[in-house]
Parts: sequence; C-alpha cells; structure tokens
Amino acid sequence: MLDHDTLALIWFGLLGVLLIGYTVLDGFDLGVGILHPLAKTDEHRRLMMNSIGPLWDGNEVWLVTFGGALFAAFPHAYATVFSGFYVAFMLLLFALIFRAVSLEFRSKTERRIWRGLWDFGFFGASLLAAFLFGVAGGNVMLGLPMGEDLVVRQSVFAQLSPYPLVVGCLTVSLFAMHGAIFLYLKTEGELQACVERWIWRCFWVFIAVYIGATVFTLVEVPRATVNFRNHPVLWIVPLLNVLAIANIPRAMYKRQPAYAFVSSCSVIAALAFLFAAAIFPNLVPSSLGESWNLTVYTARSSRSTLSTMLLIALIGMPCVLTYTVVIYWVFRGKVRLEANSY
Repeated sequence: MLDHDTLALIWFGLLGVLLIGYTVLDGFDLGVGILHPLAKTDEHRRLMMNSIGPLWDGNEVWLVTFGGALFAAFPHAYATVFSGFYVAFMLLLFALIFRAVSLEFRSKTERRIWRGLWDFGFFGASLLAAFLFGVAGGNVMLGLPMGEDLVVRQSVFAQLSPYPLVVGCLTVSLFAMHGAIFLYLKTEGELQACVERWIWRCFWVFIAVYIGATVFTLVEVPRATVNFRNHPVLWIVPLLNVLAIANIPRAMYKRQPAYAFVSSCSVIAALAFLFAAAIFPNLVPSSLGESWNLTVYTARSSRSTLSTMLLIALIGMPCVLTYTVVIYWVFRGKVRLEANSY
C-alpha cells in the first residue's frame, strides 16, 4: 500500500500530466483563434475554424479533468486559488464559453456583419483565455498574499503587475506559434502559404518574449531555481526546451512541419514542467511568508481519498487517452469545407 506522502506526490505528477495535456491540445485551438483575424477571405476563416472544429471540445476535457482532480486531491489549494482568482476565473469561463458559441453561431447566416461579429468574438475569447492562463501562472510564481486563513486578499488590478503580464504575453505568443504550425499541417494552397509566414513571425515574437520572461523570472522570482540547484539533473529540461525551440525553424526550413509541431508540443510540455519544478513542493506559494505556503503535503486530501482517486484515474485516464487518439485519427489529414462545416 502506498503511504500518504507518496500518494500526494503521485497526484502532483498526475496534475502536471493533465496540465500538459490541456496546454498542448487546447493550446493550438486558442492559437488558431488568435490568428483568425489574419485570414484574408471568408473561406480561409472557415477553413481555420474547421481545422479545430471536431477537436476543441474534446481538448477541453483535459481542463475539466484537471479542475476536478485539483478539487478532490488538494481541496485547500483549490479553494485558495479560487478565492484569489475568482474574477479572473469567471472571465476565463466566459471566454471559453463565448469561443464555443462563436464557433457554432458564426456560419448560421451569410450576412457579413453577423460573421464579422462572431469572428471578433472568436478572436477575442481565444486571446483573453490564453492571456489569463499566463497571468494566473505568473501570479502563482510570484506568490499570493495569503495568511493563516488561506484566503487571498488581492484586487484584480494588483494581479496585473508587470511579471504576470509578461507571462501572459509569453503564453499568447507560444499558443499563436503552436496554432500556426498546426494550421500548416491542416491546410494547403494559398492559406498554407500565408500560414507559413505567420509561423516565422510568431516564432520571432515568441523568442523575444521568451528571453524577456526568462530574465524577468530569474530576477523577480529567485526561488524558482532552488530545486534546480538542489537537483542538478533537472537542468536537462531547460536544455531540452532550448533544443526544441531551436528545432522549430530548422524543421520548417527543411519542410518537415510534423517535426516542428512535435517540437512545439515539447516546448509547451517543458515549460509546464519548469513551472511545476519552480514551485514544488508548493502548490500555492504565499508572498507573506513561507510558513503560509500551501504545499503538496499540507493541502492534500485524506489518504483514503487519494487512494480511491488513484484507482479511478487508472480506469479513467486510458479512456480519455483512447478517445483523444481515436478522434485525432478519424479527423487526420487536410481540412475540407463540406455542407455541415462551420
């Protein structure tokens, strides 16, 4: 039988897997939405929407599963995070719902104004969701102002300090690049030629923001490197991250977009891992003092709860993975416009 500490560590790792799964899969969905206004024609905009049409709702299952797992495995962390980011989470929920509504309503009529409004909604909701994910991550890295009662007392404007804003911009640029590479795989002809130019522009914007965010993190969050100093083997991940970033332009130059997409997925996975390594063993660091940090060990559920959840996860996770693989296999290949397309 696994002891309580081991179960808590396993669930911390599983939450990381769910977070990586969501950011990799829904990341290109959000990226496509961010790039949507760049399309030249209505046909191109429809092709972009239909490239993610069969996939986006399944991708968001990973986010729902992540939230449910966090609530059940680490309820104190769940409650504290929501107390601090309640307004931000309501905005995020609005963005995710409005993006779905925009996809479904956009082609209900051919009127230009109607489609233009929903196009803007699709773009705005995708941009807002990506940005909010980054801002939330940046605030967690900095630490939240919580004390003994584990309640975060911080205004929305206070959460928009320079560092979280930079991390928000990093997330937007990363998802835009990720979405552009996905679009290149799914399109052809004139649209694909346009997407290729977008990839290069998004890549250089990402590089600029990535370097800035890295320097900002080292200056603003010195404790982010503590685990790396204590466990030097972790430095392999930043090295692999840099190599994955460098392989994106190399793969595109050699006309190997599949390798570029794998590299983009690897970059997202590496950044999510670096985030987890930077805060571990904390789940919610406190900016008022380390004694108020919510850690993997202080925020966990009971041993019986974690054991039962692990059994459920061993049954449920293969189902989610199987569904994901099947849906991507069924809708592989280039996107086409049909009678029932968006």
